[in-house]
Amino acid sequence: MDFALGSTIELLGVAMLVAIVARRLRLPYTVGLVLAGLGLALTRVDFGVTLTHDVIFDVILPALLFEAALSIRWSELKRDLAPVLALSTLGVALGAATVAAGLKFLLGWPIGPALAFGALIAATDPIAVIALLRESGVKGRLKLVIESESLLNDGVAALLFSLVLGAFYGAGDPPTALDVAAQALLIAGGGAAIGAVGAGLAIIVAGRTQDYLVETALTTVAAYGTFLIAERVGASGVLATVTAGLMMGNLGVLADDARPFALSPHGRVFVVAFWQFAAFVANSLVFLLIGLAMAATPAHAFAALAEIVALALAGRAATVYPVALLFARSRWAIPWPQRHFLWWSGLRGALALALALSLSPSAPYRDEIVVAAFAVVAFSVLVQGLAAKPALRLLKLDQGG
Repeated sequence: MDFALGSTIELLGVAMLVAIVARRLRLPYTVGLVLAGLGLALTRVDFGVTLTHDVIFDVILPALLFEAALSIRWSELKRDLAPVLALSTLGVALGAATVAAGLKFLLGWPIGPALAFGALIAATDPIAVIALLRESGVKGRLKLVIESESLLNDGVAALLFSLVLGAFYGAGDPPTALDVAAQALLIAGGGAAIGAVGAGLAIIVAGRTQDYLVETALTTVAAYGTFLIAERVGASGVLATVTAGLMMGNLGVLADDARPFALSPHGRVFVVAFWQFAAFVANSLVFLLIGLAMAATPAHAFAALAEIVALALAGRAATVYPVALLFARSRWAIPWPQRHFLWWSGLRGALALALALSLSPSAPYRDEIVVAAFAVVAFSVLVQGLAAKPALRLLKLDQGG
């Protein structure tokens, strides 16, 4: 894996400078990183690090997923679990189907590549918007729904992508319904089980020590270990790490001192700070690398993919509005301003790129899928990211909405 330590330090140095400048200019940090990556690529600076599937999966994703899951309280999540689950399951399926149908009937793509792209682009990555919500003081339900949905729909989109690959890109006869069900159970159930077992063991061991460094190391083993083990056995590393993060957060980090497996007071503070830093480093690297990678794509290619960007926005609309309508007359009703922001905040990022890059070089439409994924991610970060704060003000959600 081409991930040299020296090059990584250089990239982090650039990221720190970008963070300082972005704050002074009141520019979203992730937008500044992508623009910096584009600028560095145009100067032909070679850092020796490229954005690959392995870099995203083995380095970036576990840190981002675990940090986000670690801070979600189950007592708060379960109050809105019904709409969150609907958005991340039914919503993902509706969004993927909408994009795939558009690619098939409007742009003439074969059904296999169309479904593959629809599945991978259904995964939202609203890390930049979540950071914006924190800076703007928006808390409570809106932040919880956006963050929780993104964690769960990452796993569902990855599962759907794997099923599409098995059905349309595998050798031999097409899988039967029983084969698909068995594969879904392995990927989803296996990932959740590995995450639960890994987190459970880590919590038991952590509960027997008061050493905050050991406690932090155990969370690191749980985050990365469950991800790598799940991927090795063909299960979902995304769901494994999310499950581990939710368990360790609620049983160890967010629990009070009276709970049997709660981490030490010093350990809880240090673990939260450590994972905030880890997520900051991962975000810095991935968005800089996205900017560097996008610079290698001709500008006319992005212009030609405006239709696919529009399809991605339509797919997100098909995810949010029909599902919100299901709960319109229930206690889980989502107000219209929040629905609009849920649609606009459906940013695509690291997972979509990782899934696109995981396709074999010989896979049909592989190049088209990769370029299209970069185009959608570029639009998400640069356009939706920049417009997110004005959208908050326009929808009157920047004062607690």
